[in-house]
Amino acid sequence: MEKILSYLLSIIYYILFLLWLVIFHPIQWICFNVFGYNAHRLSVAYLNWFLVRTAHVIGTTYHIKGMENIPENKPLIIVANHQSLHDITTIIWFLRKVHPKFISKIELGKGIPSVSYNLRHGGSALINRKDPKQALPEIKKVAELVNNNNYSVVIFPEGTRSKTGTPKPFAVNGLKMLYKFAPDAHFLPITINNSWKMTKFGQFPLGLGVKLDFTIHKPMKISEHAFEEIFEYTEKTITEHIKI
Repeated sequence: MEKILSYLLSIIYYILFLLWLVIFHPIQWICFNVFGYNAHRLSVAYLNWFLVRTAHVIGTTYHIKGMENIPENKPLIIVANHQSLHDITTIIWFLRKVHPKFISKIELGKGIPSVSYNLRHGGSALINRKDPKQALPEIKKVAELVNNNNYSVVIFPEGTRSKTGTPKPFAVNGLKMLYKFAPDAHFLPITINNSWKMTKFGQFPLGLGVKLDFTIHKPMKISEHAFEEIFEYTEKTITEHIKI
């Protein structure tokens, strides 16, 4: 019964989702080219407010725990498990105060209204996973941007989304680059639960009535810990709190 109902609601959801992307694309362009970085950042944040609220159409709710663990006015390396594209809209809106940037695959930099524009102009890193000579300088650039401006960068070290919620091993290289080139930053682990249920039937139809659960854990300051210690703490903390 849920799957039958979800066909209708998913159509409504995707129409609204695409509508917001199309509407905000010129808004982003104007904000970025006329008013500058902060106006563009706010336009992206409010785009994602609309996207988050649109998910209420399919019964999605949000529960964010541990906001008090976010250091104020500090560069952050946000490390999270990855279960669906809804992870991204949630982080952009609820963590908007820390200016989140993303390490994203290069293919997303073209062809998607609003999304591609933000990735190209908002400070994120677009990387070719098959070309380390291209990827590593991009990660270095975003790490230095974050470190010098007290922004944050989001990385999903599993590499790909988990379709069942079961975590995959964390890759080391990207995290090590961020550790090296953002020496003033804190690693901030986030555990994401239930996001995979949004796409348990695939991209269409979507799962109904999902409660997205984000837990923000205590951070670790880079300057006070060796990389191996931070990596072990981050992966263990995130994966131990995943509920399958």
